[in-house]
Amino acid sequence: MDGQEWVVEAVSGYAWGTEINPTYEQVAWWLTSHREWVKVLFDPEIISYIDLVNIFWRQIDPTDDSGQFTDRWHQYTTAIYYISEQQKEIVEKTIEVLEESWKYESDIVTEILPFTVFYRAEDYHQDYAQNSSFRYNLYKKWSGRTDYIKDTWWDEPYKITKKTMTKAELKEKLTPIQYKVTQENGTEAPGDNEYNHFYEDGIYVDIVDGTPLFSSTDKYDSGSGWPAFTRPIDDNFIREEVDKSLFRTRTEVRSENADSHLGHVFSDGPKDDGWLRYCINSAALKFIPKEELKGSEYEKYLELFQ
Repeated sequence: MDGQEWVVEAVSGYAWGTEINPTYEQVAWWLTSHREWVKVLFDPEIISYIDLVNIFWRQIDPTDDSGQFTDRWHQYTTAIYYISEQQKEIVEKTIEVLEESWKYESDIVTEILPFTVFYRAEDYHQDYAQNSSFRYNLYKKWSGRTDYIKDTWWDEPYKITKKTMTKAELKEKLTPIQYKVTQENGTEAPGDNEYNHFYEDGIYVDIVDGTPLFSSTDKYDSGSGWPAFTRPIDDNFIREEVDKSLFRTRTEVRSENADSHLGHVFSDGPKDDGWLRYCINSAALKFIPKEELKGSEYEKYLELFQ
């Protein structure tokens, strides 16, 4: 994580032990009860805590209760230390999502513990990835961590949310209507929008960060003037919130990762498909043709068209 713009400070050290001011030799030879630990100070205006946690999951094997890769024993086992109940709840939620994804064959054993005392490690341990990059990258590959991450997450590369982009950057990236819809909860004109009467095979991704949201296999003509879908590609990629604007209560649909406003979901959709109608703004979407899925980060979604 070092070198990321959202890291204010990353400090290597030792935590969750009873001994005072432990040394590396004590921790490494299991003469203390500490774990090796990294304290990360981050800017919540740039990255959310849930993003930080999800990046952590993509660096470790959370099913290993005896260490990590070639590093064995208690001091190398994984844990997340929270400083508030809100952080604890977020971590627990991410674990639920991971367990439901069937990504792991074994249970997640990473502990969730309250933050206590942190001891800074010796200076030669600080910024090791930068100061000893050759040794760091060689060890990462040799230990098996590189291949594990590639094999586990090849089909689901993690994207930092829109919080990594300023308003000015978003305005430069998006057209005025795309910005109005996704960032200001706007609505485009019905009928005269890009995907209303568009039915080519492919998937629709978040215009902000490219997260896959909907498939043409679930698209239909609702007569509303906006693209309509019976379901999202993955329920984990969107979230629903109560919207009491316009003097009525509706269910808003937002992308989970980039927090883009997408549209609304109604219960007047096709009966045979569960009655749901996801009424989505074209301006919130980008279409990826089926022919372009192979060899891309979206290749796994080719199975939708088989």
